[in-house]
Amino acid sequence: AVRDQNSIIFLRKATFPNGANSEITSMVEASFEEGIKVPIAKGDILVVTATDRDGVDFVIASFHGDTNGLATKPVLSAIMKTIASNESLSEHILVFGLDANTYENAKPGKQQDVLDWGKHYVSHGLTSCWGDVPDPKNYTTYNSRTYLQPQLNKACKMSDKRANGDVNPKDFILFDKSQFEVESMWKDNTGDKNYIEDMAFPTLKFPSDHGILAAILGPVTPTGDLSCEA
Repeated sequence: AVRDQNSIIFLRKATFPNGANSEITSMVEASFEEGIKVPIAKGDILVVTATDRDGVDFVIASFHGDTNGLATKPVLSAIMKTIASNESLSEHILVFGLDANTYENAKPGKQQDVLDWGKHYVSHGLTSCWGDVPDPKNYTTYNSRTYLQPQLNKACKMSDKRANGDVNPKDFILFDKSQFEVESMWKDNTGDKNYIEDMAFPTLKFPSDHGILAAILGPVTPTGDLSCEA
Protein backbone atom coordinates (compact mmCIF):
# COMPACT_ATOMS: atom_id res chain seq x y z
CA ALA A 1 0.00 0.00 0.00
CA VAL A 2 1.10 3.61 -0.59
CA ARG A 3 0.74 4.36 3.14
CA ASP A 4 2.92 1.34 4.03
CA GLN A 5 0.22 -0.45 6.03
CA ASN A 6 -0.15 -3.95 4.67
CA SER A 7 -1.86 -7.02 6.07
CA ILE A 8 0.42 -10.06 6.13
CA ILE A 9 0.07 -13.76 6.88
CA PHE A 10 2.75 -16.14 8.15
CA LEU A 11 2.15 -19.90 7.90
CA ARG A 12 4.08 -22.32 10.05
CA LYS A 13 5.90 -24.72 7.74
CA ALA A 14 5.36 -27.71 10.02
CA THR A 15 1.59 -27.15 9.85
CA PHE A 16 1.31 -25.93 6.25
CA PRO A 17 4.25 -27.65 4.50
CA ASN A 18 3.33 -26.32 1.04
CA GLY A 19 2.60 -22.78 2.14
CA ALA A 20 -0.27 -20.88 0.57
CA ASN A 21 -2.08 -22.54 -2.32
CA SER A 22 -3.54 -19.35 -3.78
CA GLU A 23 -4.42 -15.76 -2.99
CA ILE A 24 -8.12 -14.91 -3.28
CA THR A 25 -8.06 -11.30 -2.09
CA SER A 26 -9.43 -10.03 -5.40
CA MET A 27 -12.37 -12.44 -5.15
CA VAL A 28 -13.23 -11.04 -1.73
CA GLU A 29 -12.97 -7.43 -2.91
CA ALA A 30 -15.30 -8.29 -5.80
CA SER A 31 -17.88 -9.64 -3.33
CA PHE A 32 -18.76 -6.39 -1.57
CA GLU A 33 -22.42 -5.47 -1.65
CA GLU A 34 -23.14 -3.53 -4.82
CA GLY A 35 -23.65 0.20 -4.36
CA ILE A 36 -22.02 0.26 -0.92
CA LYS A 37 -18.71 2.14 -0.61
CA VAL A 38 -16.40 0.20 1.69
CA PRO A 39 -13.53 2.30 3.13
CA ILE A 40 -10.58 0.05 2.36
CA ALA A 41 -7.21 0.75 0.77
CA LYS A 42 -4.88 -1.45 -1.22
CA GLY A 43 -3.06 -3.77 1.16
CA ASP A 44 -5.72 -3.73 3.91
CA ILE A 45 -7.03 -7.21 3.04
CA LEU A 46 -5.08 -10.40 2.43
CA VAL A 47 -6.85 -13.73 1.96
CA VAL A 48 -5.18 -17.01 0.97
CA THR A 49 -6.02 -20.69 0.80
CA ALA A 50 -3.78 -23.32 2.32
CA THR A 51 -3.84 -27.05 3.07
CA ASP A 52 -2.47 -28.34 6.34
CA ARG A 53 -0.38 -31.47 6.88
CA ASP A 54 -3.54 -33.52 7.48
CA GLY A 55 -5.07 -32.48 4.17
CA VAL A 56 -7.56 -30.01 5.69
CA ASP A 57 -8.26 -26.98 3.50
CA PHE A 58 -8.33 -23.50 5.00
CA VAL A 59 -9.17 -19.95 4.03
CA ILE A 60 -6.85 -17.73 6.10
CA ALA A 61 -7.49 -14.00 6.18
CA SER A 62 -5.86 -10.89 7.59
CA PHE A 63 -7.37 -7.42 7.64
CA HIS A 64 -6.34 -3.96 8.83
CA GLY A 65 -9.52 -1.96 9.40
CA ASP A 66 -10.13 1.72 8.78
CA THR A 67 -9.83 4.03 11.78
CA ASN A 68 -13.55 4.02 12.51
CA GLY A 69 -14.09 0.32 11.83
CA LEU A 70 -16.78 0.92 9.23
CA ALA A 71 -15.25 -1.58 6.78
CA THR A 72 -15.05 -4.40 9.31
CA LYS A 73 -18.54 -5.86 8.89
CA PRO A 74 -18.60 -5.54 5.08
CA VAL A 75 -15.19 -7.24 4.79
CA LEU A 76 -16.30 -10.23 6.87
CA SER A 77 -19.53 -10.50 4.88
CA ALA A 78 -17.55 -10.42 1.63
CA ILE A 79 -15.23 -13.19 2.83
CA MET A 80 -18.18 -15.37 3.84
CA LYS A 81 -19.91 -14.67 0.52
CA THR A 82 -16.76 -15.62 -1.39
CA ILE A 83 -16.50 -18.94 0.43
CA ALA A 84 -20.21 -19.74 0.06
CA SER A 85 -20.46 -18.82 -3.62
CA ASN A 86 -17.39 -20.71 -4.86
CA GLU A 87 -17.72 -24.48 -4.97
CA SER A 88 -13.95 -24.90 -4.75
CA LEU A 89 -13.97 -23.12 -1.37
CA SER A 90 -17.15 -24.55 0.14
CA GLU A 91 -15.31 -27.12 2.27
CA HIS A 92 -12.58 -24.73 3.43
CA ILE A 93 -12.38 -23.68 7.08
CA LEU A 94 -11.97 -19.98 7.84
CA VAL A 95 -9.48 -18.52 10.30
CA PHE A 96 -9.47 -14.71 10.29
CA GLY A 97 -7.18 -12.40 12.27
CA LEU A 98 -7.97 -8.70 12.16
CA ASP A 99 -7.64 -5.24 13.58
CA ALA A 100 -11.37 -4.60 13.59
CA ASN A 101 -11.04 -1.04 14.95
CA THR A 102 -14.11 -1.53 17.12
CA TYR A 103 -15.03 0.74 20.02
CA GLU A 104 -16.29 0.36 23.56
CA ASN A 105 -18.36 3.55 23.27
CA ALA A 106 -18.80 4.02 19.55
CA LYS A 107 -20.27 7.17 18.05
CA PRO A 108 -23.50 5.92 16.38
CA GLY A 109 -23.19 5.84 12.62
CA LYS A 110 -19.57 7.00 12.73
CA GLN A 111 -17.73 4.16 14.51
CA GLN A 112 -18.16 0.40 14.78
CA ASP A 113 -19.53 -0.71 18.15
CA VAL A 114 -17.79 -3.82 19.51
CA LEU A 115 -20.97 -5.56 20.73
CA ASP A 116 -22.68 -4.99 17.39
CA TRP A 117 -19.60 -6.47 15.72
CA GLY A 118 -19.93 -9.54 17.92
CA LYS A 119 -23.53 -10.04 16.81
CA HIS A 120 -22.39 -9.76 13.20
CA TYR A 121 -19.73 -12.48 13.29
CA VAL A 122 -22.04 -14.77 15.28
CA SER A 123 -24.67 -14.33 12.55
CA HIS A 124 -22.17 -15.93 10.15
CA GLY A 125 -21.70 -18.99 12.35
CA LEU A 126 -18.39 -17.74 13.69
CA THR A 127 -17.05 -17.01 17.14
CA SER A 128 -13.93 -15.22 18.31
CA CYS A 129 -11.05 -15.78 20.67
CA TRP A 130 -13.11 -13.58 23.04
CA GLY A 131 -16.23 -15.70 22.62
CA ASP A 132 -19.58 -14.86 21.07
CA VAL A 133 -19.99 -11.70 23.15
CA PRO A 134 -16.77 -9.68 23.39
CA ASP A 135 -16.09 -7.80 26.60
CA PRO A 136 -16.09 -4.07 25.72
CA LYS A 137 -13.50 -3.48 28.44
CA ASN A 138 -11.05 -6.11 27.21
CA TYR A 139 -8.76 -3.57 25.58
CA THR A 140 -6.04 -4.21 23.01
CA THR A 141 -5.09 -0.56 22.49
CA TYR A 142 -4.11 2.16 24.94
CA ASN A 143 -2.43 5.08 23.25
CA SER A 144 -2.58 8.84 23.23
CA ARG A 145 -0.50 11.54 21.57
CA THR A 146 1.97 13.73 23.42
CA TYR A 147 2.90 17.26 22.36
CA LEU A 148 6.16 15.95 20.87
CA GLN A 149 4.55 15.31 17.48
CA PRO A 150 3.18 17.55 14.71
CA GLN A 151 -0.59 16.98 15.10
CA LEU A 152 -1.02 19.15 18.18
CA ASN A 153 -4.80 19.12 17.81
CA LYS A 154 -4.64 15.42 18.80
CA ALA A 155 -2.27 15.89 21.73
CA CYS A 156 -3.36 15.63 25.34
CA LYS A 157 -1.97 16.11 28.82
CA MET A 158 -0.53 13.20 30.77
CA SER A 159 -3.43 13.44 33.19
CA ASP A 160 -5.94 13.10 30.33
CA LYS A 161 -4.34 10.17 28.50
CA ARG A 162 -6.97 7.67 29.66
CA ALA A 163 -9.98 9.84 28.89
CA ASN A 164 -8.70 11.24 25.58
CA GLY A 165 -6.66 8.30 24.34
CA ASP A 166 -7.57 5.37 22.13
CA VAL A 167 -8.39 2.70 24.72
CA ASN A 168 -10.55 0.12 22.99
CA PRO A 169 -11.16 -3.60 22.27
CA LYS A 170 -10.00 -3.64 18.66
CA ASP A 171 -8.35 -6.96 17.81
CA PHE A 172 -9.89 -10.35 17.07
CA ILE A 173 -9.27 -13.87 15.84
CA LEU A 174 -12.40 -15.35 14.25
CA PHE A 175 -13.10 -19.00 13.43
CA ASP A 176 -15.91 -21.45 12.75
CA LYS A 177 -17.41 -22.41 16.11
CA SER A 178 -18.44 -25.82 14.76
CA GLN A 179 -14.83 -26.63 13.91
CA PHE A 180 -12.62 -25.10 16.60
CA GLU A 181 -12.52 -24.07 20.20
CA VAL A 182 -9.93 -22.00 22.08
CA GLU A 183 -7.45 -24.13 24.00
CA SER A 184 -5.48 -21.12 25.22
CA MET A 185 -4.99 -17.49 24.31
CA TRP A 186 -3.16 -14.40 25.45
CA LYS A 187 -2.56 -10.77 24.65
CA ASP A 188 0.76 -8.97 24.97
CA ASN A 189 1.87 -5.35 25.14
CA THR A 190 5.35 -6.02 26.52
CA GLY A 191 6.96 -8.50 24.14
CA ASP A 192 7.11 -11.01 27.00
CA LYS A 193 3.71 -12.72 26.46
CA ASN A 194 2.31 -10.45 29.13
CA TYR A 195 -0.25 -7.66 28.98
CA ILE A 196 -0.12 -4.86 31.51
CA GLU A 197 -3.56 -3.31 31.85
CA ASP A 198 -3.82 0.49 32.11
CA MET A 199 -0.39 0.94 30.56
CA ALA A 200 -0.08 3.26 27.60
CA PHE A 201 1.81 1.95 24.58
CA PRO A 202 3.84 2.00 22.29
CA THR A 203 6.77 2.04 24.67
CA LEU A 204 10.51 2.03 24.09
CA LYS A 205 10.40 -1.76 24.42
CA PHE A 206 7.11 -2.44 22.61
CA PRO A 207 6.81 -0.39 19.38
CA SER A 208 3.25 -1.28 18.31
CA ASP A 209 0.12 0.73 19.11
CA HIS A 210 -1.92 -2.51 19.19
CA GLY A 211 -1.29 -5.39 21.52
CA ILE A 212 -0.30 -8.78 20.14
CA LEU A 213 -3.16 -11.28 20.18
CA ALA A 214 -2.51 -15.03 20.05
CA ALA A 215 -4.69 -18.13 20.33
CA ILE A 216 -4.19 -21.87 20.13
CA LEU A 217 -7.22 -23.46 18.50
CA GLY A 218 -8.12 -27.11 18.84
CA PRO A 219 -10.79 -29.21 17.13
CA VAL A 220 -14.20 -29.16 18.75
CA THR A 221 -14.69 -32.16 21.00
CA PRO A 222 -17.63 -34.23 19.73
CA THR A 223 -20.60 -34.31 22.09
CA GLY A 224 -23.61 -36.55 22.29
CA ASP A 225 -24.72 -39.87 23.64
CA LEU A 226 -22.00 -42.37 22.81
CA SER A 227 -23.65 -45.25 24.68
CA CYS A 228 -24.93 -48.29 22.84
CA GLU A 229 -27.34 -51.08 23.62
CA ALA A 230 -26.26 -54.72 23.56
